[in-house]
Amino acid sequence: QVQLVESGGGLVQAGDSLRVSCVAAGITFSSYLMGWFRQAPGKEREFVAAIDRSATSTYGADSVKGRFTISRDNAKNTVYLQMNSLKPDDTAVYYCAAGSYGGSISSYARHYVFWGQGTQVTVSS
Repeated sequence: QVQLVESGGGLVQAGDSLRVSCVAAGITFSSYLMGWFRQAPGKEREFVAAIDRSATSTYGADSVKGRFTISRDNAKNTVYLQMNSLKPDDTAVYYCAAGSYGGSISSYARHYVFWGQGTQVTVSS
């Protein structure tokens, strides 16, 4: 079975840092682009960041640029999201996803075919 399992979420204060991780199993990890999405209560799921198969390119949403960094370790089948200078508006369930888009990178959810169950990140003020 294909499984993407996120970890590392928690409750932090505004300005703090947190790193969430996602370990994939059941896929050839290096063949997939990877992305992070998030969803706050009552809000639509939104794109956060993506990284291509070889970690040559990354792309982040405007709301997190300069604060969040996506990375991957293909030897460990793991993708990471380092979150710095966290804000209350960052509070959401964070999901990792594996994409099979024909291009190298994508911010569109429709290009991602496998999804994790999410990890909760709560930022208090």
